[in-house]
Amino acid sequence: MKTGLREQFLRVYANTPLNLRDEIILVFGNEKKPITWDVAYYEVRANTEASKEILKKLKKLDLI
Repeated sequence: MKTGLREQFLRVYANTPLNLRDEIILVFGNEKKPITWDVAYYEVRANTEASKEILKKLKKLDLI
């Protein structure tokens, strides 16, 4: 069974050590905003429009 990007992210996030969750994992948008694991989690959990782009970028970076 193929899992979606959201599920992959949530699995990786759950296994990420607490001390690494405040580390920047990507720079997002035209404003070049830094995104940490925690920020990405809140966006994905809320299923925002930004979360879709964040998930695509994390997949491209092989982080999920």
